[in-house]
Amino acid sequence: MQIAPLAPQEFTRPIAVITGGWSQERDRSLLSGHTVADALTDMGIKSTVLDLDGTRGELLGGLGGAELAFLAIAGRGAEDGRLQGLLETLGIPFTGSGVLASAVGMHKPHAKQVVAAAGVRVLEGVLLGAGDGTEREAARITSTLGLPVIVKPVAEGGSIGVELAVSSEALTDAVKASGGLLMAERFVAGRSVSVGVLEDRHGALHVLPVLEALTPDRIYSYAAKRGTTACDYQCPAQLDASVLDDLRYQAGAAHQALGCWAYSRHDFIVDDAGRAWWLEVNTLPGLSRTGNLARMAEADGLTYEQLILHILRGARVDRRAQA
Repeated sequence: MQIAPLAPQEFTRPIAVITGGWSQERDRSLLSGHTVADALTDMGIKSTVLDLDGTRGELLGGLGGAELAFLAIAGRGAEDGRLQGLLETLGIPFTGSGVLASAVGMHKPHAKQVVAAAGVRVLEGVLLGAGDGTEREAARITSTLGLPVIVKPVAEGGSIGVELAVSSEALTDAVKASGGLLMAERFVAGRSVSVGVLEDRHGALHVLPVLEALTPDRIYSYAAKRGTTACDYQCPAQLDASVLDDLRYQAGAAHQALGCWAYSRHDFIVDDAGRAWWLEVNTLPGLSRTGNLARMAEADGLTYEQLILHILRGARVDRRAQA
């Protein structure tokens, strides 16, 4: 993908880098935010870092005079459309996807329905009811999906709260321990891969090289993503050409079906038969220099600064025209 060099005076006012927040992905967000701000400084672009965890007045004051908002943040309150709705109401351009794509993408069951309607392959899953009757719920899920199953929150990112339930007892315990809405998904043993999608201002898609996360138990867990358990990365992934083609197609189809904008990252599991199953979208993927999206961009010949510049330019869209 060709990304034009930064032109002098292309950005005349500071960029507001919004990061932090209050979700369980706060640490990842802060890493992304400060890394992005450092890259902007290196490119000669002025920026200010705003932590969404502060007061509303602090956020609004920090946005005053900003040319646009760079959303280097993830999780609830940021990746679910609420922040995008505020910025759109205020008339402040922002990076990444809009309100609808963000909200639907964050809610896994809804996202799966949308991408499945576009022909993307998804795993069978059902919502779990919490509270009384958890044993009955576990029995219902077991009869529907079999065992084992993956249990995950309906609206969290970064593999937070994801558990493998290998028995009805473990499934019951997962339901009892949850403080929010859960879903259960048929477990498929396989290779965990991620696919990044970049979109230019004309809507043309460019799919980045596929990245594989290599873990001893073949589960790309929260601990693996945070580096507290063993995890290696290979990009480009060593998969058959037909599987890679299928992954690229499905990632692009999911990006378009959800209405994502400028960039997104899609997680898949590739089973032992070579079938790729779409798991979820990251509408605001992590943006550290060693993060998955940066690794994929580098494998495609793009520098980190070029990736950030592409995302930054993506904010120059009239959101009202997308309604």
